[in-house]
Amino acid sequence: MKSTSKLTAKGQTTIPSEIRESLGLYEGDILIYEIDRDKTLRVRKLEDIDLDWAHAVEATLSEWRGSEDDDL
Repeated sequence: MKSTSKLTAKGQTTIPSEIRESLGLYEGDILIYEIDRDKTLRVRKLEDIDLDWAHAVEATLSEWRGSEDDDL
């Protein structure tokens, strides 16, 4: 799918409706912009974090809390 939009003087653009619908984008969603080595721009939606899962695995991550890691 290809679509176009125009950049304003303030650096703003409107994401075309067919792109928003395809990606499931809604007001308030956060977008991530990535530029590849060949200067290709990729835009994707930041997915919500599953806090229950994050809290469940938090205890398993203690091995990375050591003082040895502070020097890296």
